[in-house]
Amino acid sequence: MVVRVALDIALGREFDYLVPPQWEAQVEVGTRVRVPFGARELLGVVTELVPQSDQPGLKAIRKVIGAQSLVTPKVLDLARWIAGYYCCPLEIALKSVLPDAVRKEEDGWRERLHVTRLQRPGEAPKLTARQEEVYRIVEEWGDLPLQELLRLAETTSSTVRKLEDLGLLRIAAKVSERDPHASDVLVASRPLALNEEQQGALSQITAAMDVAMAKEAGLPGVVEPPAAQAPGSTASQTFLLHGVTGSGKTEVYLQAMAYALERGRGAIVLVPEIALTPQTVERFKSRFSSGPLQTLVAVLHSHLSAGERHDEWHKIRQGRARIVIGARSAVFAPVEPLGLIVVDEEHEHSYKQEESPRYHARDVAVVRGQREGAVVVLGSATPSLESYHNAIRKKYRLVSLPNRATEMKLPVVRIVDMRQEQSRGGGPPPLFSNRLVEAITQRLERGEQTMLFLNRRGYSTSLQCKKCGYVAGCPNCSVSLTYHRNAQKLLCHICGHEERVPTKCPGPECGDPAIRFSGAGTERVEDTLTRRFPKARIRRMDSDTLQRKDDFRTVLNDFRTGKIDILVGTQMIAKGLHFPNVTLVGIIHADLSLHLPDFRAGERTFQLLTQVSGRAGRGDVEGEVIVQSFTPFHPAIQFARRHDFLGFYDQETEFREQLGYPPFSRVALLTLRGRNEDKVKFGADHLRKWLDERVASWPGTIIAGPAPAPLARAENYFRYQIMLRSPRMTRLSRDLATLTETLTLPDDLRLTVDIDPTSLL
Repeated sequence: MVVRVALDIALGREFDYLVPPQWEAQVEVGTRVRVPFGARELLGVVTELVPQSDQPGLKAIRKVIGAQSLVTPKVLDLARWIAGYYCCPLEIALKSVLPDAVRKEEDGWRERLHVTRLQRPGEAPKLTARQEEVYRIVEEWGDLPLQELLRLAETTSSTVRKLEDLGLLRIAAKVSERDPHASDVLVASRPLALNEEQQGALSQITAAMDVAMAKEAGLPGVVEPPAAQAPGSTASQTFLLHGVTGSGKTEVYLQAMAYALERGRGAIVLVPEIALTPQTVERFKSRFSSGPLQTLVAVLHSHLSAGERHDEWHKIRQGRARIVIGARSAVFAPVEPLGLIVVDEEHEHSYKQEESPRYHARDVAVVRGQREGAVVVLGSATPSLESYHNAIRKKYRLVSLPNRATEMKLPVVRIVDMRQEQSRGGGPPPLFSNRLVEAITQRLERGEQTMLFLNRRGYSTSLQCKKCGYVAGCPNCSVSLTYHRNAQKLLCHICGHEERVPTKCPGPECGDPAIRFSGAGTERVEDTLTRRFPKARIRRMDSDTLQRKDDFRTVLNDFRTGKIDILVGTQMIAKGLHFPNVTLVGIIHADLSLHLPDFRAGERTFQLLTQVSGRAGRGDVEGEVIVQSFTPFHPAIQFARRHDFLGFYDQETEFREQLGYPPFSRVALLTLRGRNEDKVKFGADHLRKWLDERVASWPGTIIAGPAPAPLARAENYFRYQIMLRSPRMTRLSRDLATLTETLTLPDDLRLTVDIDPTSLL
């Protein structure tokens, strides 16, 4: 028996090995094995069983890892697609499919000593009062960890061991699973009544599931729903669920999952922010923690410990957890059979991985759904232009929820022109407008809650000298340093470089003590609020304050239970969170992302403002949103004020079509980086010539660059970019994969290829 193996090191090819007879029954596609490679041994994944090999002198595999294959054939097939489309070796794609905690050779399960009660013999020995108490506790629990028994009985292990010697208890090692949500208190929930719009969406999704399952079973006479038969349709089972904030999309997800479970299928739910996970997990666990559809709900994201990730993943692989919730890598969860994939807030750029393989979880979800016969639901109040364009062209099926689920109205959005606020005072612009201060005061008086959003952490964004013009910049990156007052340091948010805060201008021949900080971050917002509203309970939520894995949950629970009056945060508080007592949302600086050198700047601003606004007025009291802006008449801000996605879509796509940007083309971004700027530029020019010879003649293909990247230097590397726009990406991906394999560059230059990038920085 011969197998083909992808090793855990990126060599760009697979290798053939013999399987000794004693392991033939254990080896299948997806099995982890240890194999000889040169003078060492490496781990790898079996990718194919082959009848014979044309390679002479094959070596035999040394060990089979685990009793069960870790990569299912369907997920392996998906990894091959990722490797081809996103221009990376298969070995790199497999590293995304299998978490590090699962890839290891040693068994990752944690074992603990458990105590189990045995039946008393006919003539039971006489026990002391302490021994009787210990036995009674074990009798009540049936089975419990030894350490837990010692805590409950307030005794020592010698007492328990004595009972074991008497034949009354058994102490044995037992696997003890690590559950990141084991301490959650769950209250079982029931399906909510759906309004007409929600019921219509659910009916279409469940009908598509029936069609997909019937096709897989090969049943005759299956007729697809009319919406799926539209000309040009390529995904009759991918839905774009466009629902305004508060329209009840999550309840549709929950009931669609229940439908999948009833038919023996599992489901995956992707969320863009780890901050959303606790609230999402609670809702899904509460729904499926009991009743006829009871199942374990597994959680996968980067804030889990290695042990927790190992145990959660194996719950899925063993079929015990049929629902998975997690960030982008959860799209690879080994759910079989898979009936439904939900990508919540599908527009979020955090679904895009910024290191190889640079996949987009939303697009991978669509491909996986097509290959496994699963229905895919992409949900958002502000869909990406690419997804909405696919829906307009009938590639996806569009389902709309234009109203909030109950009688709640969308919040009133008021725009404050900060230019006028600045002119009134005559000095620098205030952090809070008069209107926002008054609105916060009213909420505090009424016992209602406020959320304040600023997508910039730290205290001040730069340190400047008015006398000589000096700006404190990072020595490694082409950005200014941010002042963090609590830590008393200047910090680069790109590479992490730190400096002490100077007491005078460090500029040559200056030394002016009047050097000052400018700009504002969430730390300054919190400080200003504390001084202006000393009796208010204020908390800040950003990556500086949330250091431990449970901090997200703690802050959100405190806010939900009314222990916090004002919550200040970055984009992690901007979407998906549901707090009925929040009646005011303030957006401190709405222009931050508008002026970035990226064609998606307007789209991101519109999405962010709409999502943040949607946190207000989700209870009985109508919500209000105050948007502070220095460019109040920008279309992205005005369309967000009116909650008008269609108006924004029409205007933005007109601009994109004229310039040949997505969704009317596909983009590949090539970035060359190195320590020497002249060498990087020379290499980029050489790369442009290679592209001109091979792809410039393709119809509709546009090549721009090379040019310095918007972030010209990062972590001491100079960066040059070339952007390619093409009507179709499949052929271009193949050519770029050839480029990465054959192009010879100096050792100190590195080329990255990003297919469908979400950021040009």
